[in-house]
Amino acid sequence: MHYFPLTNDERQEMLDTIGVENFGQILQAIPSKLKNPTLDIPPHLSEIEINRLLGDLAAKNLHCKNRSSFLGAGAYDHFSPSIVNEIISRNEFYTAYTPYQAEASQGTLQAIFEYQSLICELTGMDVSNGSHYDGATALAEAALLSLTKTQRSKILIARSIHPDYRRVVQTYVERPGHEIVEIPFLADGNLDNEFLKKHLTSDVASVIIASPNFLGLVEDLEGLAAEVHQNGSLFILVSNPLSHGFYKTPAELGADISCGEGQPLGIPMSYGGPWLGFFATKRELVRQIPGRLVGLTKDSQGKRAFCLTLQAREQHIRREKAASNICTNQALCALAACVYMAAMGKAGIRQVAELNIENAMYLRREIAKLKGFKVLTTGPIFNEFTVICPKPVSEINHKLLDQKIIGGYGLHKKYPELQNGMVICATETKTKEELDQFVQALKACAL
Repeated sequence: MHYFPLTNDERQEMLDTIGVENFGQILQAIPSKLKNPTLDIPPHLSEIEINRLLGDLAAKNLHCKNRSSFLGAGAYDHFSPSIVNEIISRNEFYTAYTPYQAEASQGTLQAIFEYQSLICELTGMDVSNGSHYDGATALAEAALLSLTKTQRSKILIARSIHPDYRRVVQTYVERPGHEIVEIPFLADGNLDNEFLKKHLTSDVASVIIASPNFLGLVEDLEGLAAEVHQNGSLFILVSNPLSHGFYKTPAELGADISCGEGQPLGIPMSYGGPWLGFFATKRELVRQIPGRLVGLTKDSQGKRAFCLTLQAREQHIRREKAASNICTNQALCALAACVYMAAMGKAGIRQVAELNIENAMYLRREIAKLKGFKVLTTGPIFNEFTVICPKPVSEINHKLLDQKIIGGYGLHKKYPELQNGMVICATETKTKEELDQFVQALKACAL
């Protein structure tokens, strides 16, 4: 049975209301260079011929299936077991629904509960919510929580955090009476600890640091949490969740809030989303946590049951006094992450983390041997690192595309001081042959 949301009469009524004759006139403001060319599909083609034609057109897109990609910078090409897509494609989960009616939503609620439990195991934290819109939103929520909890006005945020994350934090936090101070990084990509200590004053609500940071470096954070807590501030750690399969967890590093992008946990890149933001914290902050929380309880017959809990924090009860009003939950993506973590298990996630580290370190060693290339991040890394190239990154990447290779991320726009800086990523999906081919391609591009 087909469903047509609009009749022709309704569509024409809408066009008349806004004063245009057809839908095409609405698109006139879009520059022609940004519009797709006319497909020019010949008439009377068979289904086989149509599939072949559309397949040829789709092959013109650049993606990780038809190009060897070393581009990370927040979106990562990871292997996802087939069971992930199989589970999330079931009709029970595929239909989005906010599970406020527990008696009709036990499956969805259990899925969110299992996701929360696994995020807590991965990060070592006490409590996780049911996810956020994305990693940047989760960080903005953490920053807002710190201001509310401490009743202070200033946030110290590392400049080595993803630039888009910092922009989102600024959008939601910066208002009269609030101040955001960026902590610079040193020449090797490490956090400027002296600057941090100097600006860790009594009005600082939280210190926000990423590890691995945007340049790929795993920060040395030993002892930092104690200094932050001694000042009465909260310590917020942004991270790649897969990195906790090898490196210390946020809880072990003393973080009060752990957050970041959950896309590496079995979620495809999909042109930038939908993804999910994970958010976990200590038990002491449970009543300030934004977003959805699912708890385990018993029904009237004493059987195990799931329900939304501590809902006094949420918009549908407290309205403008809610803990947050930007806490869109990506339940389907959270389910994908849940299935991924359950399928991989503790040993599997550690193995994936080790493969990421091994591939990235091998690639870094080989690129360091190339004439004209200088490795910036020489310390511990996960799956990314930064090199300074002998030529502009845009020029090198253009040449790499001719060899069916997608190069790294150029830093010159977001970090002007790192002209010719390129962030290069190598995940567990890369073979040694691909890594060696990339090195040889970079060598040729530098000539």
